[in-house]
Amino acid sequence: MNIIKRVFPVLMLVLLARASLGTGPFRFSQSGFNAGNNGLPAGWRVWAARAEIAPRTFVDQAQSRGQPGSLAISGNNNAAAYGGWEYTLSGIEPGKWYRLVAWYRAEALHYEPLQVVARLDWASISGEPFGPGHDGRSIGRAGQPNYAYRVNVEGEWTRLTLEAPAPAKAGCVTIQLYLANAPDATVWWDDISLEEIPSQGPRPVTIATIKYHPKETHSAAENVRQFVEIVEKAVTGKTDIILLPEGMTVAGTGRSYDEVAESVPGPTTARLGGLAKQKSAYVVAGLLEREGVAVYNTAVLIDRLGNVVGKYRKVYLPREEIEDGLTPGSHYPVFQTDFGTVGLMICWDSNYADPARALALQGAELILMPIWDGNETLTRARAIENQVFLVTSSYGDPSLILDPTGKTLALTTQQGTAAISTIDLNRRYDEKHLGNMRERLMKELRLDVQMKRPGVPR
Repeated sequence: MNIIKRVFPVLMLVLLARASLGTGPFRFSQSGFNAGNNGLPAGWRVWAARAEIAPRTFVDQAQSRGQPGSLAISGNNNAAAYGGWEYTLSGIEPGKWYRLVAWYRAEALHYEPLQVVARLDWASISGEPFGPGHDGRSIGRAGQPNYAYRVNVEGEWTRLTLEAPAPAKAGCVTIQLYLANAPDATVWWDDISLEEIPSQGPRPVTIATIKYHPKETHSAAENVRQFVEIVEKAVTGKTDIILLPEGMTVAGTGRSYDEVAESVPGPTTARLGGLAKQKSAYVVAGLLEREGVAVYNTAVLIDRLGNVVGKYRKVYLPREEIEDGLTPGSHYPVFQTDFGTVGLMICWDSNYADPARALALQGAELILMPIWDGNETLTRARAIENQVFLVTSSYGDPSLILDPTGKTLALTTQQGTAAISTIDLNRRYDEKHLGNMRERLMKELRLDVQMKRPGVPR
């Protein structure tokens, strides 16, 4: 096996292949593979960090999506095996966007998201020392690798997709298709393409979050009336989404949860639907929901036309809410809006890692969290660890709008006011030495390692 050793940290380019001819947009595409005299298809090489952990790589003429032949990798009964196929392309232009598509079929995987790896490793051609290029120029890593994690399954084959901009100084890129730590597995790669795509422009979303705590109102209806009045005064201009706090129908009423509980849809969602239609904005609010004998701490999402899009029932109930007769929810839904994918959480959920993580794994770009009061540090952690925008509407804490780094974009502590900010859902938050953390979350999160409580049988 031809194992390419790298100088630092993973990349030493030995072959530059011209991706496209002429002056048209960059495009590279291959389907169907045949081994040459050295056992490798033209332009392809294999890589592993060390010979002793190299997987077995070969061209398999029996497996393909179309034309005969695919790039195969076997774990070769080696749990430490990590590596696979590489192809280097020149003609990359910094700042332009590129889409990688790679199809694979696999058998005997233990944890597919971690063990099947498709990524782009960008490199520059400059005078900076890194490793020798084919023509004597130095070739060094430009930026950090980008990982494909978006999947689409069609029968026995899975389509992996990545869209990313080329970093500053990038002049070439290596397509890397690997198998990782899967001793019994085999993966076959086919229909591989890299093409230039239009740059993604901004995707602005204007958010308003309310700070208000009703006092001695004695009814859910009066609470709703006051919240609507405050939104009408505090939220002016074009707004995409308005967030209200947890339990807005019970706070300050002196009533119990079950006394103010109602159906969804119901009178509160009808009144908030009118507000949403008036403002041409989505509205998220916390209320108490009754279904049969069960009462839930619920957050509802209402669209710009006043329709209930969906609801989330609080999964993590604190002891106090359980003792007051509430029933916990049991799933973490995400919702499609006209500007992106959103998820809902409620208050005590922020004390645990899994609610925000579950939403992010399902594609949530923005998490909206009605909250009574809480631990602001943990709230920021949920945004940072999942690389999502996170917004709270609170009675006790400031009402916050946070970016994926945990930075405060807007806040309000004054009763009867709104914190307003316009975010860009297409903005990439890359770290210089770590790369895109959203991609790394999706590829490196170890949901396959079980957590067990001693003494608990299941």
